[in-house]
Amino acid sequence: MEDGQWSGGEPVCVDIDPPKIRCPHSREKMAEPEKLTARVYWDPPLVKDSADGTITRVTLRGPEPGSHFPEGEHVIRYTAYDRAYNRASCKFIVKVQVRRCPSLKPPQHGYLTCTSAGNNYGATCEYHCDGGYERQGTPSRVCQSSRQWSGSPPICAPMKINVNVNSAAGLLDQFYEKQRLLIISAPDPSNRYYKMQISMLQQSTCGLDLRHVTIIELVGQPPQEVGRIREQQLSANIIEELRQFQHLTRSYFNMVLIDKQGIDRERYMEPVTPEEIFTFIDDYLLSNQELTQRLEQRDVCE
Repeated sequence: MEDGQWSGGEPVCVDIDPPKIRCPHSREKMAEPEKLTARVYWDPPLVKDSADGTITRVTLRGPEPGSHFPEGEHVIRYTAYDRAYNRASCKFIVKVQVRRCPSLKPPQHGYLTCTSAGNNYGATCEYHCDGGYERQGTPSRVCQSSRQWSGSPPICAPMKINVNVNSAAGLLDQFYEKQRLLIISAPDPSNRYYKMQISMLQQSTCGLDLRHVTIIELVGQPPQEVGRIREQQLSANIIEELRQFQHLTRSYFNMVLIDKQGIDRERYMEPVTPEEIFTFIDDYLLSNQELTQRLEQRDVCE
């Protein structure tokens, strides 16, 4: 200008170009066996600044590499900033799939207990039978990576009791881990307590079946003494061994409740209501699986 000064102020060169950022490729992963998640890794994005080469920070929106991702699609977004606060973003997708088998149906007269989600790869489903039934076939099946179940479904068939055994132990072994036993002993069929007890139990067969209880009757005096399981008769030797083994007298009415491990759990010297027996079993003898099943079948007998 006339005064020898430059007009205006001195300009500066400002970085207006955003950084260059390139994310990893999108990826798809199968969930791990017995899980509904997959652990997914990736390399950090490639970032470069077009001006002075300085990147001040890179932020991640989403889980870190190496995280466990649930089933579905997940968007991972990175944003890079340069010294002039210019920014650029990129994103990629992590997709997790869960291999699933067709849902299994519980067996007739039985039920299923399954691990994990019940039909995902690696899940195991175990077959159980209701009281009075026993499993025939494979006890469990596994969901395979081919999305098919291993093995074939078993069935729950009515429990067959072999009374033609050589000892009481051979008879009781058939019930081990399958059934509880209620052994009733009376001096004769006309015993008042015996008639009262049998009458009450005959009206509660559904509750007994739900709790896996089989009744054994030992009634009378030798040589007319009778022992029976349902309609099957026991031999005199088996009756005598049962009495000695369970300390059951012929002199008066007495009764013993035996758990599935063959252990004497409760004794009765006079008749008790089925409700009392059921309460004792429900409170003290049910396994976790049985307890869950009982809650589901609470109203079955009503």
